[in-house]
Amino acid sequence: MYWTAPRYQPVIALLLAAGFGPRPTCAQEIDARALDAVVQSAMKVWKVPGASIVIVRGNKVVYLKGFGVREAGGKEPVTADTIFPLSSCTKGFTSVALAMLVDQGKLDWDDPVRKHLPSFRLADPLADENVTLRDLLSHRTGVGGHDLLWYRSPWDLEEQIRRIGQVKPARSFRSGMIYQNIMVGAAGQAMHRTAGVRWNDFVRKEILVPLDMSATTFTTAAALKAMDHASPHRKNRQGKIDVVPWYDFAHPHPALSMSTSARDLGKWIKFQLGDGSGNGQRLVSARGLEETHTPQTVIRMEDVVRHENPYTTQISYCLGWVLQDYRGMKLVSHAGNIDGMRAHITLVPGAGVGIGILCNLQDTRMNLALSNALLDTLFGLPYRDWDALYLQGAKAKETADAARLRDLEAKRHKDTKPSLRPSAYEGMFEAPGYGTCQVAQDKGALTWKWSTFQCPLEHYHYDTFTARHPVLDDPQLVFRLGSDGEVVALRALDVEFKKVAPKK
Repeated sequence: MYWTAPRYQPVIALLLAAGFGPRPTCAQEIDARALDAVVQSAMKVWKVPGASIVIVRGNKVVYLKGFGVREAGGKEPVTADTIFPLSSCTKGFTSVALAMLVDQGKLDWDDPVRKHLPSFRLADPLADENVTLRDLLSHRTGVGGHDLLWYRSPWDLEEQIRRIGQVKPARSFRSGMIYQNIMVGAAGQAMHRTAGVRWNDFVRKEILVPLDMSATTFTTAAALKAMDHASPHRKNRQGKIDVVPWYDFAHPHPALSMSTSARDLGKWIKFQLGDGSGNGQRLVSARGLEETHTPQTVIRMEDVVRHENPYTTQISYCLGWVLQDYRGMKLVSHAGNIDGMRAHITLVPGAGVGIGILCNLQDTRMNLALSNALLDTLFGLPYRDWDALYLQGAKAKETADAARLRDLEAKRHKDTKPSLRPSAYEGMFEAPGYGTCQVAQDKGALTWKWSTFQCPLEHYHYDTFTARHPVLDDPQLVFRLGSDGEVVALRALDVEFKKVAPKK
C-alpha cells in the first residue's frame, strides 16, 4: 500500500552476528561492471523505472551511479544527484539528534516523555505513566500503526500526537513491536521542546551542514525545487505502472519527511559507519551513535520475516534502525516507502561497508533483494537468486489477497437490501482519536467523509457498505442498529464510530 507499517513495507533486519567460521571480508577491488549488472538485472525483474545507488567502504564512496529514467516513458536519466524521498529512513536522523542531546546532558533515553513534552498522553494508563523516549523510537508503546492519522490527513504533527494519545492500545505496553510513525514524531517534538529549536532546524544545523549534505531537505516543496528529481510510480490494479504525484509533506515530520540524493546519502552512510565524527569534527559521541544501533525490541522471526531472511537468526529494532545477522555479518538497516518511491540503507559496521538504494517505484521488494545481492557480490558470498525469493513472497501475498477477496465475496448475501432508507444512515459519527466522520447523500447516493477522504458508498449486504477508494483499498462500513432499529454506530478502518445526536 502506501505507508510504512510492517504489512506494506516490512521493517527488515536485526541483531548480532551469529555466523560460524571466518567473517566475510569485502573484496579489495570493487568490480563496477559486476555491480552494474546486479542493479540492472534487479531493475528489469521488478520493472523499476529508475534508481540511484551509492556504496561506501571505509571512509570513501567507491560506487555512485544512477540507472534508468526519472519518469517512465521519459528521457531524463536518473543520476547520482537525482532527489528521492527518504521516507522512514528519516528516523535515523531523529535518533542521532536525540543522541546529541543525551551527550549534552539535556535528556536521557529513559526520560519520561512528559518530562520534555508535557502534553503527551496515551490511552493505556500503564503506558501513559511509564512511556519513555526510548519507547517512542523503538516502537514498543503498544499503540497500533494508525497510519491514517498522519497519511493524507489534514492534521499537523501536534494534532496527530494528540489524536494518537486517544486510541486504544493494540497490545500491552512493551510486549512487542508495532511500527508507529507518530510516536517518532512525538520524539521529535520532545527534542524541539528541550533544544529550544525545531527538529528540522536542529538536524540541519547539527547534522546536514557539518556533513555537507546540501541537497537534503525536509519538505516536499523543498525537494521539488531541485530540477533533478525523480517522479513516483505505482502499479495500478491492472498491473500497469502509473506516474503518481509526490506525497506532499507540507511540514517537516521527524519520522518521514526528508528527501535526498544518492550523493548526499553516501555522506550520511560514511557518518553512520564512523565514530560519530564528520568532516573532522565531533557531532555525537561514539557511544551515542552506537546506542542508536543497539537492539531494543525483538522482531519475531515468523511468516514473511522468516521467509525473507533465510540466513538470519535474530532481528531486532533499535532506535530508528533495524539490526540483524546475515551470513555471519552484523547488518544495520532501514527501509523507506511512500507514494511511488522506495529507499533503503544497509550498513555492515564490522567491514566499514554501507549501501544506499533510492528508486521510484512503490511497494517493490527490489530494495531488499538488491541490497542482499549487492552484499553477496561485494563480499564474494555464494550466489542466491534474491529476486526469485522476494518475487515468490510477493506472489504468495497476491494469491492470499485474492483468496481473501474471493472468500469475502463467497460470504456475501447478494440478494439482500439495506434495512433502512438511505436518509436513515446519514449523520455524524465520532471515535476517540479519529474524530468525526460523516455519512451524507450526494446526488442521491450515500457518501462517507473522513479526514481528507470522500468515498461513494455501494451496498454490499444488509447494513454493510463498501467505501470505494483506491488508496484505502475499498474498506467496508458496517452500520450497527440499536434496539429501536435506528443506526447507533458504524465500523470503518477497524474503528467504531458512534453516532452523534444532532445539535438542537
